[in-house]
Amino acid sequence: MSSSIPSRTGGQILVDQLVRQGVERLTCVPGESYLAALDALYDSPIDVLVCRNEAGATMMADAYGKLTGKPGVCFVTRAPGATNAAPGLHIAEHDSTPLILFVGQAERRMLERGCFQEMDYKAVFGSMAKWVVEIDDPARIPELVARAFRVAMQGRPGPVVVSLPEDMLTEMAEVADAPVVEPVEIWPGLADLARLQKLIWEAKRPLVVLGGSRWSERARREVVRFAERFDLPVATSFRRASLFPADHPNYAGDLGLGPNPKLAARIREADVLLVIGGRLSESPSSSYTLIDIPQPKQTLIHVYPDPEEIGRVYQPALGIVASPHAFASALSTVHPPVEIPWSAETKAARADFLAWTDKPTQLPGEFQYGEAMVWLREHLPPETIIANGAGNYAIWVHRYWRYRSFTGQLAPTSGSVGYSVPAGVMAKRQFPERPVVVFAGDGCFLMNGQEFATAVQYDIPVVVVVIDNAMYGTIRMHQEREYPGRVSATSLKNPDFAALARAYGGHGETVRTTAEFAPAFERAMASGKPAIVHCFLDPQAVTPAKTLDQFAGRG
Repeated sequence: MSSSIPSRTGGQILVDQLVRQGVERLTCVPGESYLAALDALYDSPIDVLVCRNEAGATMMADAYGKLTGKPGVCFVTRAPGATNAAPGLHIAEHDSTPLILFVGQAERRMLERGCFQEMDYKAVFGSMAKWVVEIDDPARIPELVARAFRVAMQGRPGPVVVSLPEDMLTEMAEVADAPVVEPVEIWPGLADLARLQKLIWEAKRPLVVLGGSRWSERARREVVRFAERFDLPVATSFRRASLFPADHPNYAGDLGLGPNPKLAARIREADVLLVIGGRLSESPSSSYTLIDIPQPKQTLIHVYPDPEEIGRVYQPALGIVASPHAFASALSTVHPPVEIPWSAETKAARADFLAWTDKPTQLPGEFQYGEAMVWLREHLPPETIIANGAGNYAIWVHRYWRYRSFTGQLAPTSGSVGYSVPAGVMAKRQFPERPVVVFAGDGCFLMNGQEFATAVQYDIPVVVVVIDNAMYGTIRMHQEREYPGRVSATSLKNPDFAALARAYGGHGETVRTTAEFAPAFERAMASGKPAIVHCFLDPQAVTPAKTLDQFAGRG
């Protein structure tokens, strides 16, 4: 009897699994090691974005995972291609982003001989990925790809690496497709919810902190309703500000690098601290100073989808193993007390947030970055997506932009430089109807700015604001504090970024004064092209509040 399952190449089986799992787009840098998969993609409905560097391609995939909650998918070639992808993998691991990296591998008969570009991916990525697997039989592709999707999404999300030997992808096999994978939602128990209600009822100074991944727009709405019913002050974790609308009267601000001192004090002084989805790692905890380890002074309620993270650093009074989506759905069964004694504190927290983010401090130079941020805040719509990488330039973004829409913030909690341009390109490809503004320092842009060419190739009209202070600003700030007056390896000589945009085929603007910013930005938006707005920032203006001289004790 002949089989009803057609014989397919490994490459075709692989792409069929991606289509079945709902992959709508992926990123890649092509390589001869997975040509059979590229050939199968030719006839598939998947949108393939060809990138210029594997780091940019993997960061785009990470951005897709952040925006959708589904695994971002990226293909790279073996060895040099795989190692170039490592920064994106680290971001996904640190940020708890679902991502699957497919990596070409040498032919099976060549392995263990030190052949051309051979690499042991389990050894290289074992500490960075949730799971690393090499598929040596095309008949196992459906099984292992389905497992890769589940591992990437379930529990604490993260990256998975799948190695694809070149000859395996050209070998024929008869195998059925795997079923569609959905992550298991872990729901809080009735006893957990009863205990949660009791602890909040006993509170005088409660505070909620939102973070992590596995959120949905519905979960966000349900947490907002919960905060309203209990009149709770709500803060967001480092670079997770869009988990709660900044224009809501219960929003108290974000816990990032250099947070509002009044918000930090509220964390320390809270008697009940409800942490939903986040880990309160180094950055949001101000280097682990806001909460005592291992026994917090606050009554800590920690909600997280992976039991291994609960109690890893802080021992909670109540640990609840649940995804944010499931936990938020159950909050309607938790009821507020008849009298709410902390309402005045909630109003004070809100007032402190507004004061902290209202008027920027005047700093040296003709271009006042803070005033430009306030102008953007007042003129761009709520659905705008803001992408940034790492660097002191991002402090202005976090402080003065107020995130109002879900998925409005794309930024690496890992502190990876070079993230913003590829992330912004993916955001605009995924949501072409939403304005997407990328912020990058001069050093940050030149890490992965080559993906501006990807935006031009696919007509993705993202606007990139380059903040140029001719140095690696964060490192220089620390250098001036520790070794004042001894500048070493932190100065930069940069290209004309506006001219570079035009050379790529995009639109370029140059801004040297505050007055020039608004019209330049409006022209960039109106151009309908990928655009760069090159802004010159005085090197002294390294943070919204302090200059280099002040960090060095000279101010």
